[in-house]
Amino acid sequence: MTPPARAATVEQLAPAQAGGQGAEPLAPWLIVLAGLSFLYVPSFIGLFTGIWSSQEQAHGPIVLGVSLWLLYRQWPEMLRRSAGRPTSAAGWPILVFGLLLYILGRSQDILIFEIGSPIWVLAAVGLILRGTAAVKAQWFALFFMLFMIPLPGAVVDAVTMPMKLAVSNVAEHVLYWAGYPIARSGVILQIGQYKLLVADACAGLHTLFTLEALGLLYLKLTHSESALRNTLLATLIVPISFAANVIRVMVLTLITFHYGDAAGQGFMHGFAGMVLFVSALLLIIGVDAALQYAVRRFSSHQSERRIRC
Repeated sequence: MTPPARAATVEQLAPAQAGGQGAEPLAPWLIVLAGLSFLYVPSFIGLFTGIWSSQEQAHGPIVLGVSLWLLYRQWPEMLRRSAGRPTSAAGWPILVFGLLLYILGRSQDILIFEIGSPIWVLAAVGLILRGTAAVKAQWFALFFMLFMIPLPGAVVDAVTMPMKLAVSNVAEHVLYWAGYPIARSGVILQIGQYKLLVADACAGLHTLFTLEALGLLYLKLTHSESALRNTLLATLIVPISFAANVIRVMVLTLITFHYGDAAGQGFMHGFAGMVLFVSALLLIIGVDAALQYAVRRFSSHQSERRIRC
C-alpha cells in the first residue's frame, strides 16, 4: 500500500509546484514601485501643496486616486491577459522618452511634461515586463491620467473666456425667458440690484476637464457592448458638461436674487461644486437612459425587418 500513498503525495505536490512556477514574481514590480516613488513622490507633494490646493485644480487629486484605483482594479485582468505572452522591446525607447520628459519638466518647471511623464513610464514598464497585452488591459487607467495634468496658463486663458461668454449668454437667455429681470455685459450678469461675475471656476477649462473625466469614468464603469451607445455618449459628454455649467451659474444667480448676496457667496463656496457634479451626473444618466432606449428600439426594429424579409 506504500506506492499508492507515495503516488498520492506526488500528485498533491505537483499542483503546488506548478502554482509556484506560475506565480507572479514580485521583485521586478517592487523595484519599479521604488523607482516611481523616488521620481514622482516629490512632484506630487509639490502639486498637493501648490496648484492642486486651488479651487480650479481641485480635481487633480481625485483623478490621481481614481487612476490608481483603476490600475488596481484591472491588475488581475492584466496578469491574465499577458500570461505567457512575449514582452515588447518597444518599451525601452518609450521609457527613455518618458524619463527625458520628466527631467526636462522637473528641471524647467514645466508641469505638463513632469506630470505627463508617468503615463509614458508606466506604459513602458508594462511593455517591458508583460508585453502589449498588459498595456491594452490598462489603457483606460493610463488615458484617465491625462485629466490630472495641469494645462499651460496660455491655453487655459484662451479657451476659458469664450466658454464663460457662452455660459453667461445661455444663462441670461434662459432666466430672461423665465421672467427674471436680468441683463448681461460680457461675463457680468446683473439681476435686480445684484451683479455677478462668472468666474473661471464656474465655466473654465478646468471645470470642463473635470466633467469630461466624470463622464468618461461613468462610461467605463457602465460599459455596454453597444458601440453606437458608447460613441454617442462619449460625444455628448461635451455639451452635457456645458449644460451643467449653465445650471450651476443659473442656480447661483437665482439664490443671489431671492436670498441676497451673502447667501449667493455662501452657496458659491459651499455647494456650487456639488450642484455642478450632481447636475452633470443626472444629465449623463438621463442621456444614457435615452440612448439605451433608442438603441433597443432600433435593434428591435431591425430584427422585425429581418423577420418580415
